[in-house]
Amino acid sequence: MSPNRQTDRAPAPRRDLPQDGVDRPLAAFARDYADGEGVPRHAHDRAQLLWATRGTMRIATDAAGFVVPPGHALWMPAREPHRVETEGGVAMRALFLRADAAAAGPGEATVLAVSPLLRELILAACAEPLEWDPAGRGGHLAALILDEIARAPALPFRVPEPRDARLKRLAAALRQDPASPRRLEDWAEQAGASPRTLERLFLAETGMGFARWRQTLRLAEAASRLASGETPARAAAAVGYASAPAFGAAFRAAFGITPGAARR
Repeated sequence: MSPNRQTDRAPAPRRDLPQDGVDRPLAAFARDYADGEGVPRHAHDRAQLLWATRGTMRIATDAAGFVVPPGHALWMPAREPHRVETEGGVAMRALFLRADAAAAGPGEATVLAVSPLLRELILAACAEPLEWDPAGRGGHLAALILDEIARAPALPFRVPEPRDARLKRLAAALRQDPASPRRLEDWAEQAGASPRTLERLFLAETGMGFARWRQTLRLAEAASRLASGETPARAAAAVGYASAPAFGAAFRAAFGITPGAARR
């Protein structure tokens, strides 16, 4: 295998959490993380719905990176290796779903909008014991949760992750500074490859050319900032848009709503 390719083997699934093995369709998990605290690359035997009442989660699989702002959740399939980083202090309230219950969710890692009802259901599930009564309140909550997950809208917060080592360095730098005005020619000089080579690799490994990939990253970052309460003007400037109308048009095309509506 080329040294530029991903060589990490899939980690063994974690089995240190009782939520991964309890004999119920779903089990809730609650934990608060300090700002900047993370969870190294790992996997679980069960699918997860990762949601937080506050703070932003940055979750990366081997195939893509996801920005998960408050009010949103990430569906993570079973045994999918991923790592988690937190911003602003995260109050995670997650669900672990047995294989039969996981059929309610998407087939791949996906950011989902969390309805007010699903929010309250998750919080209520966190107050239930792990081995809740299937014929009682816990069973009713679980049935409603699965219905809400099945109808939750998917959001385009997915940013494909390249595998080539040169592209990975470029991608990491742009995640740190999405407003960077550097052109692909500038990155190519630093990477020691031609712009044509980098463009070809971006298209082959992410399904997008460099310009579209960078726009996808910028809009995902902007959506996170808006969901955290930042104004559209500040969010646009932070990700490299000098023109508010251009930002608004790109945002509406990607998410179907205006930046102001996303902030609300």
